[in-house]
Amino acid sequence: MALPLSYYQNEDVVFLARDLLGKILVTNIGGIITRAIIAETEAYAGEVDKASHAYGGRRTNRTEVMYKSGGVTYVYLCYGMHNMLNIVTGPAGIPHAVLIRGIILEDGVGAARKRTGKNLKKGQLIEGPGNTTKTLGITREHNGLSLNGHELWLEDGGFTAHPVNILASKRIGIDYAGKDALLPYRFRLK
Repeated sequence: MALPLSYYQNEDVVFLARDLLGKILVTNIGGIITRAIIAETEAYAGEVDKASHAYGGRRTNRTEVMYKSGGVTYVYLCYGMHNMLNIVTGPAGIPHAVLIRGIILEDGVGAARKRTGKNLKKGQLIEGPGNTTKTLGITREHNGLSLNGHELWLEDGGFTAHPVNILASKRIGIDYAGKDALLPYRFRLK
């Protein structure tokens, strides 16, 4: 059962980035279900975060989806080759997002192998946001999807990570963000 859209309305994007750890990310691509546990995230705090695509109120065709009410996807292309899945959070007009950086593959292993060309196994940690989307079959065509639709959604899974089992650190690949690059907005399951 998909998490309710109200879950994503929390204005504390850092809380949600941490709370998403252990949630189940499900895709239904071409009728093939793939399920994975979210194992790593990064928070992006909208207009005040120099690492956010919406920093300073930037509104472009690409970032407009970030200004929607939380509970939709923001998928963009990075380095011309990697699709990156973000979960838009907060109320409409506040462009917070959580990047899904890593997953633990649970179901749909055969489909994931075909998508990646790798001999993946159930329970395998998939690291990196580009590898995550490739494994799950997520492309830019999935940008702006509601998370209570039929193609992509999150489930609770009944797991809550204890704080001692969560590693917090600075985000990766955002040195251009100055002091904001040092914020401990990256969360990983131990």
